[in-house]
Amino acid sequence: MRMFRILPAALAALALAACGDQPPADDAASQAAAETAAALAATSCWIAEGTLEEAQARPSPLSETAFSVGALQGTICYGAPSVKGRTIMGELVPFGEPWRLGANEATALHLSEMAMVGGVHVEAGSYSLYAVPTATEWTFYLNSNVQRWGIPIDDGVRATDVGSFTVTPEATEAPVETLTFTFEPVADGSVGALVMEWESTRVRIPIAPMGTPMDD
Repeated sequence: MRMFRILPAALAALALAACGDQPPADDAASQAAAETAAALAATSCWIAEGTLEEAQARPSPLSETAFSVGALQGTICYGAPSVKGRTIMGELVPFGEPWRLGANEATALHLSEMAMVGGVHVEAGSYSLYAVPTATEWTFYLNSNVQRWGIPIDDGVRATDVGSFTVTPEATEAPVETLTFTFEPVADGSVGALVMEWESTRVRIPIAPMGTPMDD
């Protein structure tokens, strides 16, 4: 199932349309574009089966992190597994193989407008996100196949990749039991980074609105 949250602005626009009290054409177009972007950013995470409450009660619960950079709004949805005494990087998550960046459904990134993700230009919309990690380098892949279970990441899935980028992993200051994504604004807030931490590994995914300079 897939669920949507409708923002108050969108409800107001629907009420105006029903009453015939609509703003001028130019204003209406701008307002519609803004509301479309806002509604997209507010889209809830896709769940393969069951309810939101059931997904949040899984051993690796469904989690989401909302963020904004300038006018760009987004959400990342992911299953959040825990270490539970296991060795994660290099064992549970093998080096050199595609990994869904979490558990259960594919990790999904929802963007309200065109953006640069790790230097890859993407249109507004939804993308699944996976990585091929090694001890010294992680290659991330953006993929147009979103509403799917996170594995297998086979040739059929990889045929719908839309771009990739590479980052260098960092060590965390302390062990992180449960996989988490947070968002950190950078500099003046015109760019930012999604930050994934798990076990003793941290990776940063740069994100910026289209046209914003990003460091290489």
